[in-house]
Amino acid sequence: MPTKTESFETMLTGGHPNSLGRTVEVVEVVLKDASRLSELYNCYFSDDEVVRLRTSNALKRICAEYPEWLVPYIDKLLSEVSNINQASAQWTLAQLFNSLTSYINVSQKQKGIKILKRNLEHNDDWIVQNQTMQTLADWAKTDEALKEWLEPHLDNLVNDERKSIAGRAKKLRKALYKH
Repeated sequence: MPTKTESFETMLTGGHPNSLGRTVEVVEVVLKDASRLSELYNCYFSDDEVVRLRTSNALKRICAEYPEWLVPYIDKLLSEVSNINQASAQWTLAQLFNSLTSYINVSQKQKGIKILKRNLEHNDDWIVQNQTMQTLADWAKTDEALKEWLEPHLDNLVNDERKSIAGRAKKLRKALYKH
């Protein structure tokens, strides 16, 4: 367990970059004390990209348990985290937006769509592509304009050389357009 003075940034630092490190421990602390969620959120602004990656992982885990806890952070996700030039932040945004759909207001959703469109068009990371097209497709089910915008993008992605992207695009295209 962390010491009383050990910061989340310290806990999320170090170890192999692809490991969770102490992420689960941080999540457990926040789940026991929601007042520390802001400290975790602020780790997004660490100079250490591993800390930012683990922050994303921790926030997804917390959102899975208590999505309502992230509602006060939706505007910050839209205005701050969306500007972090790191694949893990971008794919996490897509996942969080999808998880928080029922909590997002119309204005927030429009901003989210703009961010996700940008990420789909300009970020070539395979996880960003997969998570972003999934959220956009889920939202397109009730948004004709978005559905129309998404169709040619999915058409292009079905030919992606990366099987996971092509497969997801094919599946989403089939579910949305039925032709």
